[in-house]
Amino acid sequence: MEPALLLSFLAVDLLLVCVPGADWAYVIATALRGGRVSRAVAGLVCGYALHTVLATAGLAVLVAGSPRLLTALTVAGAGYLLWLGWGVLRRPAVPDADAGPPAAGRLFLRGATISGLNPKGLLLYLSVLPQFLTLTGHRLPVPAQTAALGLLHMACCAAVYLTVGALAGVLLAARPAAARAVTRTSGAAMLGVGALLLVERLATL
Repeated sequence: MEPALLLSFLAVDLLLVCVPGADWAYVIATALRGGRVSRAVAGLVCGYALHTVLATAGLAVLVAGSPRLLTALTVAGAGYLLWLGWGVLRRPAVPDADAGPPAAGRLFLRGATISGLNPKGLLLYLSVLPQFLTLTGHRLPVPAQTAALGLLHMACCAAVYLTVGALAGVLLAARPAAARAVTRTSGAAMLGVGALLLVERLATL
């Protein structure tokens, strides 16, 4: 693919990934509770790998062309985001030296579930990514272009979330009040995004 197109997608993708949300909250909570951030991030990236596979197989185009199916998926994702956000606001993550670290397998599975149902990821693959595809006259077929952009998104997620986890462990581990404020901000952001997606999608019915 053309370097200029890849750089344009990278800029947009990094902007979206750097917006705090469910992924951020999960990584920060894992770091503060002494869990393996790398395993949590691996789960998150695995969830986006599923999105990439489905998009490459053409299912994303099918979903985008079916308003009812897109509405159902968006509403389900928005509802899940609202549930996660409310849970974060009720029980914000704080450093806890007495609690044992979460099991590695559980960290991975929860991460994959969070990113797999994240409506921000769904919208990225259904609305943003197709804008950077060259449908005709390109030496790479559309599925190969889709896979390349999906892999680039996964790499951005891994880099950003590992950085967030490392910074959370260093800057927030000894500051319970700051940790509580940061996680509550993420929870509020999830509630806001979830409500916005829900209202916007239901308004189109």
